[in-house]
Amino acid sequence: MQVTIDPETKVGALLDAYPALKDTLVEMAPAFQKLSNPVLRRTVAKVATLEQAARMGGVSLPEMIRRLRAAAGVDGRAVVDRSGAGACGNGSSWLAACAVAEDIDAAAMLERGVHPIGKVRECTALLKEGEVVRLTSPFPPEPLLDTMRRAGLEAYCEERGPGRFVSYFGKPR
Repeated sequence: MQVTIDPETKVGALLDAYPALKDTLVEMAPAFQKLSNPVLRRTVAKVATLEQAARMGGVSLPEMIRRLRAAAGVDGRAVVDRSGAGACGNGSSWLAACAVAEDIDAAAMLERGVHPIGKVRECTALLKEGEVVRLTSPFPPEPLLDTMRRAGLEAYCEERGPGRFVSYFGKPR
């Protein structure tokens, strides 16, 4: 079973898919040693997200995601573009004709304990044809990309450097 490692991932699902990641979590915050308790694993770990765990452990969420993905061997270094054929065949071609209407820094929001999905939804609801929302994040926001595509938007993500991903959500012309 493969699990996407992102802020919404349940700790229990992560550890079911990648049992060795418990050691990585414990390295980041000794409080995570409690994940060895079978009762905790069956209860709290099944409902707690990585975002919540990062807050509880006093760990930077972007750093947690990066370390877990690297330890699992799924660090997201490849371009993430699951849109199939975009308006002109790929993400970059439809983007060329679009203007950035809003810039969102996901890392800054996550550090404040705020998930960027609400802001992305709010901003994309206001887009006109030919406009995009640009989201910069420390990891590819795969569930958000899928959510926006299901909402009828184009979505594209590319890595711009180690731990720097830029995603676009928009309404091409």
